[in-house]
Amino acid sequence: QVQLVESGGGLVQPGGSLRLSCAASGRTISRYAMGWFRQAPGEERRFVSAINWGGGNTDYADSVKGRATISRDNAKNTVYLQMNSLKPEDTAVYYCATQQRTFGGTTRSTGDYDYWGQGTQVTVSS
Repeated sequence: QVQLVESGGGLVQPGGSLRLSCAASGRTISRYAMGWFRQAPGEERRFVSAINWGGGNTDYADSVKGRATISRDNAKNTVYLQMNSLKPEDTAVYYCATQQRTFGGTTRSTGDYDYWGQGTQVTVSS
């Protein structure tokens, strides 16, 4: 059974930073592209960032480009999302997901991902 567990969320002041982690079990994620998405209350789940299976290609939503860095440690079966210069509009539940097919590139569609974590809350407020 594949499980993804996010951690690292919390309350942070505007301008602050957080590092989100996504630990996977039941699947060797080194063969899979991974993605981060977020969902604010009353809104649909939206793409934040993705990294391809090898880690050489990344993609970011315009809303976080220049402030976010996605990375992966395949030895630890873990993906990270470093978020800097956080803004109140970054407030959301953040989810990680693993892509359905092996050795894929970065994709932005939720339909391309088959397993999701339970999410971690990020609140940016003074």
